[in-house]
Amino acid sequence: MPQFQFRPQGVCSRSVTFSIDDGKVHDVSFEGGCNGNLKAVSKLVEGQDAQHIIEVLKGNDCGGRGTSCADQFAIGLEQALGQM
Repeated sequence: MPQFQFRPQGVCSRSVTFSIDDGKVHDVSFEGGCNGNLKAVSKLVEGQDAQHIIEVLKGNDCGGRGTSCADQFAIGLEQALGQM
């Protein structure tokens, strides 16, 4: 199962790692950021379709930054899908 690491920009999280198997997302782990919220995101997306996650999370804003850890994760998923 391919594993990916993405370095978010403009947010508190420093990196996010995840795997994609048959279009489904697994083993999501954020380094840094809002620990409780990002653990919840990781649990909620486990086993979900990567494209669906992108549709739900992309564009999510945190505090007027124009992005968020969830939005950055969606961007990372898009890049990973493009590499596959």
